Amino acid sequence: MKERYDVVIIGSGLGGLASAILMAKEGYKVCVLEKNNQFGGNLQTFVRDKTIFDTGIHYIGGLGEGQNLYKYFKYLGIMDELKLHKMDEDGFDIISFEEENEEYPHAQGYENFIHQLTQYFPEEKQAIKNYCEQIKTICNSFPLYNLQWEGQYDSEILALNAKQCIDAVTQNEKLRAVLAGSNFLYAGIADKSPFYVHALSVNSYIQSSWRCINGGSQITKHLIRQLKKNGGEIYKYKEVTSFETQDNAVTSVKMKDGSEVSADFFISNIDPKTTLKMVGEDKFRKSFIKRIDSLEGVVSAFSLYLVFKPETFPYINHNYYHFKNSRDVWKAYEYDDLTWPKAFMASMNVSGKSQVWADGMTFITYMKYDDLKPWENTFNTTAEKEDRGESYDAFKVRKTEKFLQQIELKFPGIRDCIQSIHSSTPLSYRDYIGGYNGNMYGYVKDSNNPMLSFIAPKTKLDNLYLTGQSINMHGVLGVTIGAVVTCAEILGKEYLVNKINQFSE
Repeated sequence: MKERYDVVIIGSGLGGLASAILMAKEGYKVCVLEKNNQFGGNLQTFVRDKTIFDTGIHYIGGLGEGQNLYKYFKYLGIMDELKLHKMDEDGFDIISFEEENEEYPHAQGYENFIHQLTQYFPEEKQAIKNYCEQIKTICNSFPLYNLQWEGQYDSEILALNAKQCIDAVTQNEKLRAVLAGSNFLYAGIADKSPFYVHALSVNSYIQSSWRCINGGSQITKHLIRQLKKNGGEIYKYKEVTSFETQDNAVTSVKMKDGSEVSADFFISNIDPKTTLKMVGEDKFRKSFIKRIDSLEGVVSAFSLYLVFKPETFPYINHNYYHFKNSRDVWKAYEYDDLTWPKAFMASMNVSGKSQVWADGMTFITYMKYDDLKPWENTFNTTAEKEDRGESYDAFKVRKTEKFLQQIELKFPGIRDCIQSIHSSTPLSYRDYIGGYNGNMYGYVKDSNNPMLSFIAPKTKLDNLYLTGQSINMHGVLGVTIGAVVTCAEILGKEYLVNKINQFSE
């Protein structure tokens, strides 16, 4: 590692890697620093019993030719390298409720989406059409979502509430629940989640839905290859502990191993709260620090990773969003010991081998960080291992059994197919992904106060920028666009967006 670069990026999540390539393609000397053993943040995968599991990327939307993420990935140089498997066109997501045996599909393509749901709600065809039109209208209002550098979204859009907008479409309670059923994608909160977050999340999957063959870490691998191809460098086990500043600018970052590196520009792809503490809160306005400190992290998750015995459980080419009852769709994170878990998302990896049988399956449900309070001062990563103790292990065993009982109600006989079970808690997400309190998607966005959680990519310091899921939007598409927004602050929005468009034509 050299002593100086043009751009130093802290954190190798998707936002950091995409920013690194965007800058390197412009001739900047770029260096990416990662504290952990594995690059990629939420793109990371891990292996248990020779079975690959994703930590955060279970499926991706908008990768059909000419669609928005396709164009961004094309410019980043990875689109043609990705090994993808298209999900079920007639139902990439299935919404289901324990109170009945019916399964409601979310289909790819708007015409097909309307057609498939109308079979279950024949009287509601116009309502479903209206819902789809609203989604498209909202998405068309965001310039960068559509690779346009000009234009500004109407700020009134930010104040529209997701639950209220969906409820206004129809009086049918079951249809309301079905349309909102994939709100796990943004951890929906009834009185807070904005409709634009729902629309931007759902739209890209309706356009096209894909699984990464053998996991999402291939995205990391190809991004790093492109970074190096453009002269960039990347290092692991480089945990940044402080930012050195002078005359309202960052001069260098210091690392845990004693090394130091300086640059003209610094882009932080780590949690904003953590970034501000490492820079020094006295370097920012008190009102700004107070606002960032007040931000509420999105709820975290408890996940089960099941490895199946060979040829026992069929491969399923869609995801499930399953609820104990339809009334829980906006309240699944409100639970106590008796009612947990109220809902779960189920997904499986696709391997390059057989599509007939599944190697494994991932089940994710909400879990509050406070449930892990007894162990919050323990830290366990590949770089620094620590045993959280027997009580933690007992907690995981108890929660695993309770979750499995719920899963069995939806998938009778699944237990007989299991070879091994592995789990992760909010502490796992905190330590390996780096999110504040293990949150799934950055900070809560509130339709009642849209600007509260708005964090500009350009900070008050002259050469410090922010990127990642807490800036703009979360998700693969959201974070990729966020990287463009961050780099556009340095390179110019018109210049950068035009270049991306020209490349993908």
